[in-house]
Formats: sequence, C-alpha cells, structure tokens
Amino acid sequence: EKNRAKARVKKKEDPSAIKEREVPQHPSCLFFQYNTQLGPPYHILVDTNFINFSIKAKLDLVQSMMDCLYAKCIPCITDCVMGEIEKLGQKYRVALRIAKDPRFERLPCMHKGTYADDCLVQRVTQHKCYIVATVDKELKRRIRKIPGVPIMYISRHRYNIERMPDDYGAPRF
Repeated sequence: EKNRAKARVKKKEDPSAIKEREVPQHPSCLFFQYNTQLGPPYHILVDTNFINFSIKAKLDLVQSMMDCLYAKCIPCITDCVMGEIEKLGQKYRVALRIAKDPRFERLPCMHKGTYADDCLVQRVTQHKCYIVATVDKELKRRIRKIPGVPIMYISRHRYNIERMPDDYGAPRF
C-alpha cells in the first residue's frame, strides 16, 4: 500500500526545463499544401468503383483522363484492386478486361490482405506522386485528410478533379 501511495504522487514540472514536443514530419514535396511532385505525365491510382462507373457513363478511361488534365496520364492499378475486380465475377468482366489493358501500369502490393481502400491510402501516404481516381465517398473522406493528394471523380458524365493547383492545367467547374 505504501508503494501505491508513492506512485500516485506526481512530480511538479520544472518551468525552466526544456520541453520536447512531437511535431509530425511533413514531406518536402509539399509547398503550402501544393504538391510539387505532381506533373505530367500524371500517375493516377484507379479504384474498382471508378472503373465500373466509367463503364456506366460510357467513358474511355485514358482518353477522359487526358481530357480532364490536358496532359499525358498513366492509369495505375494495384494488385488489390485487380483482385477486387476478379472477385466480382462474370458480371464485371468488362471492367476486368479494361483493367488488364496494356496502357495500365500494374503496381505490386507487399502487404497482407486484399482490401483495396487501405492499400490505396497507404500507397498515397508513402508516395505523394499519385492522383487517386475514386467515386467512393468513404475513400474520398480518408484521402482528403492526406495533404497534397488530388482526387479524380466522375460528375455529369465527365471526369473532374479536386485539390489540384491551378498551375497544373486542371479545369475548374
């Protein structure tokens, strides 16, 4: 009981002592919330639902991306997104055929599990050189918390982009 009583007594802090704070380290590519690593050719991480909604809107992925950004675009697809499309089955075979297009760059995943949203968020957090193409509200919410990562989405049968600097040529609607 005496040892417990001693543990509860708190030492008073010395006001003249040097205080250390944990400040999160920001990447050097960010300049006033604008990502300087972004530039043509743009690497665009594509989500499963983005491909499906593009098919429903009858949009050609690569051509529509180039129309949106006025530059060369390289759509990138991770192993997790590919696995998610394959799991959807026969109904989404057109999406699978589009995802296997040779213009798409395949990115290998080194983590466990096949949850594509976590994979995309993790990759974008590590490497700030990607634009994320998604229609998923939950994934958009998670990516908005990461500074310097633009989001591409579909509205009014065309691609739009948010959080992209004006200097890069992305149109504002």
